[in-house]
Amino acid sequence: MTGGTQTMKKFTTLVIAAIIAVGAARLCLYTVGEREYALVFALGELVEVKSEPGLYAKLPAPFQNVVYLDRRILTMDTPQADLVQTSEKKNLLIDSFVKWRIHDPRSYWVSFQGSERAAEDRVAALLRDALNQTVNRRTVNQITSRERDRAMSEIKAALQSRVSDVGIEIVDVRLKRVDFTPEISESVYRRMEAERKRVASEERSEGAAAAEKIRAEADRQRAVILAEAYRDAQRIKGEGDSRANAIYAEAFSKDPEFARFYRNIDAYRMSFGKPTDMMVLDGSGEFFEIFKDPEAGAAKQR
Repeated sequence: MTGGTQTMKKFTTLVIAAIIAVGAARLCLYTVGEREYALVFALGELVEVKSEPGLYAKLPAPFQNVVYLDRRILTMDTPQADLVQTSEKKNLLIDSFVKWRIHDPRSYWVSFQGSERAAEDRVAALLRDALNQTVNRRTVNQITSRERDRAMSEIKAALQSRVSDVGIEIVDVRLKRVDFTPEISESVYRRMEAERKRVASEERSEGAAAAEKIRAEADRQRAVILAEAYRDAQRIKGEGDSRANAIYAEAFSKDPEFARFYRNIDAYRMSFGKPTDMMVLDGSGEFFEIFKDPEAGAAKQR
């Protein structure tokens, strides 16, 4: 009986010791993850910053306590677009966001007491100032296209110089949207429309001039082709007439009587080529002699 009681007392003692050990471990041990910083405070004073992952020991509360800060890259997205003026005195609505993280936990805690909201409010205010200074030196065309990347780099550098003493590192700054205010957008659209109409008018004028030039060249080529064709036709016709005359001369030289008869017939054909042709002549003249007596006319001609 006595042995069982002693065993029970030993077991109870071990359980109590284990409970005390677990409680003491929970009070005196803490872990640091890869995505966080651990700030160790002693009676409200920051005494140590742990950034390496692992298991660490501390005094139990209230002698020491631990506060954790996020060491990942955070995103601050502006809730509404900022109104910024360019060097041309044009108002732009610029929507941006900032990627940032805690670089110096001690300075960050002193500046913001660990409040992420307070840190983002400070970054947002400094961002507006850097944005104004950068955009004020540039035109609309430069900030929207030609020097947009350079402007973002300048804003990032200016913002980093302003937050380096509060333990923040600026990873990146981006301009999501750059747009005109509504009243300026309407005038810009009208100007763009007028510019497009001007370009279209110039294109049509150039097209009409090119068409007129093409037509003039085509007319010139047509005139040249017709002239050359007429020249060739006349040359060929002349050659044909020459050959025909040579053939006629050769044929007529063989039979002069037939030649005279053919010429008379040809003269009649030329004189009475149409049914409406009419001539008033003396019928006893030599012109109609072949009709009255072809043999006599032929003899007279001889």
